[in-house]
Amino acid sequence: MQITSSLVPFVSVLWMTVFSPAGYKANPVSCRLWAEPQMPGLSMNGDFIIGGIFTIHYYTNSGQNTYTKLPLQPQCSGSMDFRQLRFARAMEFTIREINNRTDLLPGIALGYQIYDSCSDVQMAIKASFQFANGLEPIFNYTNSCSKSAAATAIVGDSNSTPSIGMARMLGLFGIPQVSHYATCACLSDKRQFPNFFRTVPSDQHQAAALAKMVKHFGWTWIGAVRSDTDYGNYGMAAFLNAAQKEGICVEYSEAYYRTQPRNKLEKVADVIRKSTARVIVAFLNIGDMRFLLEELARRPLRHLQWIGSESWITHPEFLRFNICAGAIGFGIPRSVIPGLREFLLDLSPEQVSKSPLLTEFWESSFSCSLKGRTGMRECDGSEDIRALQNPYTDTSQLRITNMVYKAIYAIAHAIQSVICNDTQCDKTVKYAPWEILNQLKRVNFTTKNGYQVNFDSNGDPLAVYELINWQKCGALDFVTVGYYDASENRGQEFRMSNVISWMGGQTEVPVSVCSERCPPGTRKAIQKGRPICCYDCIPCAEGEISNNTDSLDCLRCPPEFWPNTKQNICLPKPVEYLSWDDTLAIILTVFSITGAFMAVCVTAVFYKHRTSPIVRANNSELSFLLLFSLTLCFLCSLTFIGRPSEWSCMLRHTAFGITFVLCISCVLGKTIVVLMAFRATLPSSNFMKWFGPPQQRLCVLAFTLIQVIICVFWLAISPPFPFKNLKHYKERIILECGLGSAVCFWAVLGYIGLLALLCFILAFLARKLPDNFNEAKFITFSMLIFCAVWITFIPAYVSSPGKFTVAVEIFAILASSFGLFICIFAPKFFIIVFRADQNTKKHLMGKVPSKAL
Repeated sequence: MQITSSLVPFVSVLWMTVFSPAGYKANPVSCRLWAEPQMPGLSMNGDFIIGGIFTIHYYTNSGQNTYTKLPLQPQCSGSMDFRQLRFARAMEFTIREINNRTDLLPGIALGYQIYDSCSDVQMAIKASFQFANGLEPIFNYTNSCSKSAAATAIVGDSNSTPSIGMARMLGLFGIPQVSHYATCACLSDKRQFPNFFRTVPSDQHQAAALAKMVKHFGWTWIGAVRSDTDYGNYGMAAFLNAAQKEGICVEYSEAYYRTQPRNKLEKVADVIRKSTARVIVAFLNIGDMRFLLEELARRPLRHLQWIGSESWITHPEFLRFNICAGAIGFGIPRSVIPGLREFLLDLSPEQVSKSPLLTEFWESSFSCSLKGRTGMRECDGSEDIRALQNPYTDTSQLRITNMVYKAIYAIAHAIQSVICNDTQCDKTVKYAPWEILNQLKRVNFTTKNGYQVNFDSNGDPLAVYELINWQKCGALDFVTVGYYDASENRGQEFRMSNVISWMGGQTEVPVSVCSERCPPGTRKAIQKGRPICCYDCIPCAEGEISNNTDSLDCLRCPPEFWPNTKQNICLPKPVEYLSWDDTLAIILTVFSITGAFMAVCVTAVFYKHRTSPIVRANNSELSFLLLFSLTLCFLCSLTFIGRPSEWSCMLRHTAFGITFVLCISCVLGKTIVVLMAFRATLPSSNFMKWFGPPQQRLCVLAFTLIQVIICVFWLAISPPFPFKNLKHYKERIILECGLGSAVCFWAVLGYIGLLALLCFILAFLARKLPDNFNEAKFITFSMLIFCAVWITFIPAYVSSPGKFTVAVEIFAILASSFGLFICIFAPKFFIIVFRADQNTKKHLMGKVPSKAL
């Protein structure tokens, strides 16, 4: 390990103690520091010394190292942080308050030594060595140079990186360290830092709180900037990890430290200016934040919503930067420490001149010199500290100051547990540092101003934050608008209590997203090569919905449902069937009833003229049976209209099949009768005696019975049934009758077709009857129409969608029925009604010349 030049005097003591031959002798040993110790900025003697290290300055300077002589001791430089000076003086105040108490360490006087670390690791470690060794340049001890530590416990540092160096060194001696402001989550690791405690919450809690707050306000596209230190790197790493779990994306993450070249600072500022994210999370130390804001203020900057860590969000110095108006972040809860303000203001030039830190404060505040420096006016005693308005005198926001207050009290309670019993305290008690360390782990008390103090197994306190908002009420000021309590149940840690003023004075929450939120009905599609927060909104595919904003996937609707036009809900599909109120159904019903009515009317006319030659010549019995079957054919089409049910599905197909076979059987019987009658006119012909009325009835019954048997068999094995057809249309349901057994259905149609074909052939053979007796010609023509209709029906039936399938079937029934009815009965009806003179036997036998109909 490389040892810096400033640590040589202290390491030499260890070397002399351990490796010098004198260390092994019983004679007294003289130990000498190689350099003059650095004196504390504030100090007071006491029975037990408590060390304090604060970041009162932010820079150091030292001469160039020639390696030929001991290097000069580094010195703090730059302007003083008055807020940190207040922290140091709060330590003085707390120790004096404890010394004045009779219930805590009675009879014991606590002392202090307070150093300035200048935010520098080597300065902090140097001071830590002095707390371990003491300030005497020479000391003699028997056997060795070892002795008890000069300080009982240490408070500090204000920053995480110096605190880490101190903790590693102090841990070797077992000296307890209680920090008031070092928040790095890494310090919770007790394997590395067993002696470290803190009264400020770990950044692990703050990072989680910041991520939840960013998520709470809907920001998914942010920028991030951090100090290039342990505080910034560990804190930002914890935040980014928590943000990733919350679905937050980071456009950029930049690091900067104040000692880096200026071009690095300019680069970070340019990245911030050019970014599209409107929210920026800053995990920065005070010094780094100051440099960054000064650089950003040099050139115009669009409004940004700053999210601050506790390091700078409550620092009053930054209120002068209007670009941060509306900033929000988590800060340590504000508190009140009675008597502190009076103590801070109780300063006189005589008191101030005794301390180099107070001297610098006085001279810097009043622009005068206490020691007669050239170039400055001499302080004349007219300076009024109560008239000052700076972070030192401002006690309205006592946040970190209270952490110092709690740290001192924790150490005091640990000391009391070691040296005191129930009645008194013994200042002469010999104790080891680890005894104070063990008692610190057990402290649990309430401070004078009402705050609970205890530590968990990691040496951390309970995480409680205030949500701070920079609001403009004339001038920028800190306003508490919410709280975060890590002890609450999950999801209830964060709560709002006031209205937030956003960047640029906006009253509405600013929007910072890479892509706008995807509305319901769409899904997110990640853009290739970009973070998950950058996506396109793709409409859901057909039949799918998304009912939430920013859905990752679309959900397919159940089979009987279909999305609405916005594709955000599934609605029941409309059920389609040929209903009675449908226009097409009404038209078909009119034709069906009209056909049936015409058949009944013709039946009535034929019955009235049943003795007339034309009725008797056309086999009146078969004619009436044919008219009856045609009436049924017209009416059976009505069973196809309306909502399908189990009974209607079975009835419509069987009724259709049986009535049509009955009809075709009658036509076939008439055809045979006509053919037989024509053959009977030939000499020596006796065909008619073999096909008289009984045979005609039997023929019709036999043909019809076959169809009845097919239908019964169909109903027995697999009858037609109502079912919802979900395949034909995606967006609606077709309620139709399933065939059940397709074989039986086609058998019914095939049997009808077979009879029609047979009837057509026989009628065709009888087509050359005498002109006046043209029954065979009309049957031939009717069968031609019938066959044409049903041949064209098959492809039309198969290809027709939805309710039109049923309409095609009804149309085929009506068309074929009208074809039979018109071709067979219209000519005879016309003769009976309008040509009575042709309704004679002579005319029918062709004995009287007649005109063709």
